[in-house]
Amino acid sequence: MLDTTNRAGLAQGATQLGWTGMVRFLHLTPRAFLPMRAAETITLVAGRGIEGDRYMIGNEEGFYSHKPEEGRQVTLFELETLVALKRDAGIELGPEEHRRNVTVEGVPLNHLVGRRFWLGEALLEATRLSVPCRHIEEITGKAIFDPLINRSGLNCKILQGGIVRVGDAVRNAA
Repeated sequence: MLDTTNRAGLAQGATQLGWTGMVRFLHLTPRAFLPMRAAETITLVAGRGIEGDRYMIGNEEGFYSHKPEEGRQVTLFELETLVALKRDAGIELGPEEHRRNVTVEGVPLNHLVGRRFWLGEALLEATRLSVPCRHIEEITGKAIFDPLINRSGLNCKILQGGIVRVGDAVRNAA
């Protein structure tokens, strides 16, 4: 996950942090309270959201649609958080249950706020960390609110749309 490089333009011995992750699961749902539906591909539309998802701007049918937010066009969640939740809290949560659109592996989501990165063909800008909500506890019947504080995913704005597939790379845009 960390790469030490000595490329031109970097001071001798300087360390450049880098990472490359992978899309592991994709989910969307057309309306609030409906189960998340797994997908092999999703289409991200710049400035609007995901085709067919409940939060696509102009077609809002989600739980938080009465609070529109440009920076919540696509949401990401770390696979590592699902592993930690089971290990540390004894709670098994499936990738369809966290209610975020994209589950990634090897991506430092908490460190990306304010940064741009590529998700498959799409260019995103991370706007803020997601906050856990009691709504997910109601839907799943699992006490996940407290264990997900500071690990509840990432909200992003879509700068350049494109197709995202399971297995696609997630990489820094800088």
